[in-house]
Amino acid sequence: MPQTWTSDNTDAVERLKIQYGISLVYPISTIGAHVSAVPNHQVDRITPLATRGHVAMSGNFGYELDLTKLTDEEKELVRFQVDHYKRHRSLVQKGDFYRLLSPFEGNSTSWMFVSEDRKEALVFYFRVLAEANMPSAKLKLQGLDPNYVYKLTETSERIGGDRLMFAGLSIPSLKGDYASICIHLEA
Repeated sequence: MPQTWTSDNTDAVERLKIQYGISLVYPISTIGAHVSAVPNHQVDRITPLATRGHVAMSGNFGYELDLTKLTDEEKELVRFQVDHYKRHRSLVQKGDFYRLLSPFEGNSTSWMFVSEDRKEALVFYFRVLAEANMPSAKLKLQGLDPNYVYKLTETSERIGGDRLMFAGLSIPSLKGDYASICIHLEA
């Protein structure tokens, strides 16, 4: 089958567990994942559009909301999200998928996609609830080539694959509840 609808629950925070769990059985390329409106009609949660987009980009990305009700700023973010997913769709749908932090074991969830040649990766990190005085997070990546040096596209910082896997990637400080970040790496 080309695609499976994993749940009628479209709340991004709930989808962290849904998509993490379903990925144990189904390949990412078959998981339907959409950005829905807020407040979410199932749990009444208001999750940032960026986080809803990051969760949905971790599957077969789409939208199910009324675009005419979005602000100009939100419409610009939707354009960015669609463009970002188109650029990285092959990596998400055909790359190796690594589960880094389980949503069933803490306040943060993370997963990543790595190209077959290990020259490119896309890392997603989600923090559900903000906490006071949280130390900066270090995330140990997987599946990279320890001999490559990777450039973080967003900052142009260069870090060795061995360091990213064994010492970890520093996650920038995230503000507020339901926060997320997507980091693109290129060797």
